[in-house]
Parts: sequence; C-alpha cells; structure tokens
Amino acid sequence: MLAKKKTPTDKNVMAQNKKARHDYAILNTYEAGLALTGTEIKSIRARRVNLTDGFAQIRNGEAWLMNIHISEYDQGNRFNHDPLRNRKLLLHKKEISKLQGETQDKGITIVPLRIYIKNGFAKVLLGVAKGKHEYDKRESIKRRDQDRQIARVLKHY
Repeated sequence: MLAKKKTPTDKNVMAQNKKARHDYAILNTYEAGLALTGTEIKSIRARRVNLTDGFAQIRNGEAWLMNIHISEYDQGNRFNHDPLRNRKLLLHKKEISKLQGETQDKGITIVPLRIYIKNGFAKVLLGVAKGKHEYDKRESIKRRDQDRQIARVLKHY
C-alpha cells in the first residue's frame, strides 16, 4: 500500500502568499528547503514573514529566494539578520535544472506560495507560475462565486 503524500497542516504553515494564486496561474509546484540563520528561523516560527512580493531566481546553478521579508527577531542581539537578504534555496541539481528549463519561456516565473515547518525544518512551496491578465482574474472570481452559489443550493437539498 502506498503512503499518502502529507500536506502541511494549518498548524505548520507559517506564511501564505494568497495573492499569488489570484495573480498567477500555477503550473507546477516544488518543495525546497531554506538556508537560514538562527534568528531567521526564530522569526519564521513566530510567523513574522511576508511573502507578497517574493520570487525565486536561478543564478550560477543555484536557486535564490528574493524579496522575502523576515522580520528581525525581537530578542535578537547585534548579530540579528537583515530582513530582506537573499536566501539560498536547497534543491537538488536536477530540480534546479528542471526549474531553469521551465522558466525559459516568456512570462513564466517562480513564486513562493507558502512557508511551513516540516520535521523541524523550514520549507518553502515554490510555484512555477504564468501571470494572469485582468480578464482571467475576473473569470476566476466569477467561477468561484458560481461554485459557492451551487454549493449553497445543494446544501439545502
């Protein structure tokens, strides 16, 4: 019997990028580790992370997470981290080359969808995404409203 693939529970999710699913069509997802300092992981565990404007890039065969704001740790000392520093993503070489191949097309980018704790380690769920046009966003809002109305009607029967 095959084991079920575990998804992060709400308790383990430290931050979510809800705007990403609205602004982008997610084509594929990858799980990556984060190379962090001691005060960064403490801030993540305190849920002081903002993923809104973040993105990932492949540079010199390494994956980097850019523009993610991890607030300084309150009880940190003079060795506290820089909140907007670039953080290295821990991926296998095959995954990095696969990501690089997928992002060669125009309009395709890598966005962080959520940061969560798994087995004591901070992980980030990356989405290979294509930007939506304004009319696509309106269409997805309309479809979501229709699904809610159908669920509401079916609940009464």
